[in-house]
Amino acid sequence: MIEPVEARRLDRGDGTMLAYRRRDGAVPTFVFLPGYASDMDGAKAQALDQFAAERGIGMLRFDYAGTGLSEGKFKDGTIENWLGDALAVIDAQSGGPLVLIGSSMGGWIALHVALARPDRVKGILTIAAAPDFTEWGYTEVEKAEIVEKGELVQPNLSGGDPWVTPRAFWESGQRLRVLDGPIAIDCPVRLVQGDSDVEVPVEIASRLLGALRSADVQLTIVKGGGHRLSEPREIALILRTAAGLLETP
Repeated sequence: MIEPVEARRLDRGDGTMLAYRRRDGAVPTFVFLPGYASDMDGAKAQALDQFAAERGIGMLRFDYAGTGLSEGKFKDGTIENWLGDALAVIDAQSGGPLVLIGSSMGGWIALHVALARPDRVKGILTIAAAPDFTEWGYTEVEKAEIVEKGELVQPNLSGGDPWVTPRAFWESGQRLRVLDGPIAIDCPVRLVQGDSDVEVPVEIASRLLGALRSADVQLTIVKGGGHRLSEPREIALILRTAAGLLETP
């Protein structure tokens, strides 16, 4: 039986404590980057942690400030702040080569981690990656409302409280856009995307495929796959893809 990993805390530098779980093991270390409003204890993250444990590979997962077990207010989060959280945890709690595994927004953040730490990142796996969603994910009318009113309030299709996009969050994302030109990443990259994803269109994955400078980029389209890609067969595909990345030179 694989023992669970205790959650620990790291001061990101301003007194805000970030929660993380680190499983020691061989390198490259897997680093899981959650999606928007998600956390390190979701089905995909736990499946990857078990996969790493079975193979004796190091695994690091964490919660952005304001999510999961980390301190802070979610409404204060921005793409830039959460990128800073990722770098803080990675720099403090891992050494040697890394394989980044980013889900949805986490895929976007993973790209920026790789750009910031090119000597350490040996591979990237994205799951329904959502780079630049502050650009293509809003209509021009919605963007104008964000600028003019300071936020955009939308109904939550899953129920519960409405989704609120603060202007600071949207502007942060606009500053970190990557799809407007070549992305200077040269390591192997694997993109997994569902063809029935209503949140991230398949064409975004195709644009990312073309924008990455690496010559070793593969896009896997999952027939009938939605945005979460958390069904058993989908998680099995993600694990096979992760295993393949470990075998790349």
